[in-house]
Amino acid sequence: MSALSLSRAGRGTGTALAWGGAAVYPVVLFLTFSQGRSGFEQLETPVAAGLTVVVVLLLRRRALTTHAILLFAWILALLAMSSGAVAGLLVLVTDVSSGYVAATRPRKVAVPVAVTTCLLQAAAVTAFLHADEILLVTVLLAMAVTFMAGNSVRTRRAHAEAMREQATAQAVAAERLRIARELHDMVAHSIGIIAIQAGVGGRVIDSQPAEARNALDAIEATSRDALSGLRRMLTALRKDDPGAAPLGPAPGLDELDRLAEAAGDAGVTVEVLASGEPRPLPPDVDLSAYRIVQEAVTNVVRHAGTDRCRVTIGYGDGELAVEIEDDGHGGVVGTGYGLVGMRERVALLRGEFAAGPRPGGGFRVAARIPAPAAAA
Repeated sequence: MSALSLSRAGRGTGTALAWGGAAVYPVVLFLTFSQGRSGFEQLETPVAAGLTVVVVLLLRRRALTTHAILLFAWILALLAMSSGAVAGLLVLVTDVSSGYVAATRPRKVAVPVAVTTCLLQAAAVTAFLHADEILLVTVLLAMAVTFMAGNSVRTRRAHAEAMREQATAQAVAAERLRIARELHDMVAHSIGIIAIQAGVGGRVIDSQPAEARNALDAIEATSRDALSGLRRMLTALRKDDPGAAPLGPAPGLDELDRLAEAAGDAGVTVEVLASGEPRPLPPDVDLSAYRIVQEAVTNVVRHAGTDRCRVTIGYGDGELAVEIEDDGHGGVVGTGYGLVGMRERVALLRGEFAAGPRPGGGFRVAARIPAPAAAA
């Protein structure tokens, strides 16, 4: 027999013994207290004390059944020995178990349990001790206090669980939005370049075979880059899979030359300028700046109707400035999610973003992103 089977068998035997002890618990209490005042000495014996602990621990498994056993047992104890001390133990033990029910069960269950317990307590105290109004009010107040304490615990626990679920939902939504931005920026740029190159190749394939071949080469290079980016993203999404391939580095500003080359193949010359002292950037800033430039250049290629644009990267004191300008139609940037995605990226990094037509014609995209020096 395996160790797991032995462990399960041991737990099953322990559970059976515990419920067997709970079944005889009312009888044990009745016999103990029926001995008279000396019963208090017997109540402290290992058997009675052990059974009390066992039954209380069973509250975690079957709270309602265990509470009923405790209530029945202590009413029998009060019947066997009608004294204020036993009545106090009756109220104390059953109020604690009733409070546990209030803390772990819905209110529609806990309220009837509390009311029934209080009524039985009051009836037992009245019948066996001829209690006056003060004692009955004390029984009622004790039940009210324990019920409110248990209900407060349940409410706080439910609130904490709701907050955890809300935080999880927000994290999932944020991750979905991040993936959507990455896919849009990567795929829109690549497909835009491929579409333009395919159009060029189709127009010149008969008259200028060499240009058509260049267009096909550019389509091949761009599609390979897009596939490589998709593979990196899918690898990141499958990073818990032991068989996943290693995750490649995310693109950054050091790849602007390749971006400019791809845009040049599509017919748009990209002039890349830098001001300030270039320095390593935090990965999230580096990636976001690259994606902003990529999306803005893609919009120029697809919508601006111009053959050139300028990209300026400014390394300031604790911030990074990104600016993309063109002299095209101005403001014709499509109806997709490009500008929305750029604005969201900058907002997540607590930066400033602006986009709109230039006074002299064309379009301008600008972002300022806090950029502390990257850790070495």
